[in-house]
Amino acid sequence: MTVTVVVPVSGRPDHLGRTLRGLADQRRRPDRTVVVDMGHADLRDAPIPVQHVRLAVAGSALPLAAARNLGATRADEGHLVFLDVDCIPHPDLIGDHVAALDRIADVVACGRVRYLRQGWADGPAPVDLDLRSDPHPARPMPLDDLLDTDRHELFWSLNFACTRATFGRIGGFDEGYRGYGGEDTDFAFRAREAGVPVYQAEARASHQYHPTYHPPRNHFASILENARRFQARWGLWPMDGWLREFAAAGFIRFDESRGIEELRTPTAAEIAACRDASGSGF
Repeated sequence: MTVTVVVPVSGRPDHLGRTLRGLADQRRRPDRTVVVDMGHADLRDAPIPVQHVRLAVAGSALPLAAARNLGATRADEGHLVFLDVDCIPHPDLIGDHVAALDRIADVVACGRVRYLRQGWADGPAPVDLDLRSDPHPARPMPLDDLLDTDRHELFWSLNFACTRATFGRIGGFDEGYRGYGGEDTDFAFRAREAGVPVYQAEARASHQYHPTYHPPRNHFASILENARRFQARWGLWPMDGWLREFAAAGFIRFDESRGIEELRTPTAAEIAACRDASGSGF
């Protein structure tokens, strides 16, 4: 089967360049690479052939769900690999995803991700990415391949694969989600509803460092909107830890039975105060 890689991007040209070079170094090359551009990506010097697809953005919230869906429409009837722009693929990533889908076709294969520390690219090249990265502390990586199908909430969208047929059966991503948060868990719950299990594939990627915020006050508006959308469909609140931190800071009132009442928006100074200075990139 053919393999199409879908990479959504907005800005981050250095990240995109490294990710595309990682795809060029794959032992099993992609048959097609679709870059869904939500900004102004310059692909003239791309190290592999790239199909450049533009997606208009209205407002500040990126339409990540729509970008992944658009990329999937450009694929042949074969394997789809979704890779975020800040994820450098290990040389065996595509081969490992293909092996997982060849094992059981109607599955979502969730790849492994390690997080590169701040300054990881300093010094002479080449570098051992595993030595300059760490596993995410909140994302357990089981030793076996099969994740319990009742744990679909462990799915994350920055490195995963499925067949185009399975993607269609799930219904793709809900494009009502805009900006940060919730669209990947919603996709996983749609998979569960469709009877599609989630597997842990060996497929490895290294997440390139960029500043993060704990909690992500910089995504305050989209987290509230997306949380409400998720709860309306599934009857439970996603991202409840962040919602409780927003409530503790006085930005919202949050009660699982009564919902979210917005009190005020975080100021620029309050957002900056949550910027992580550890250099871990989690």
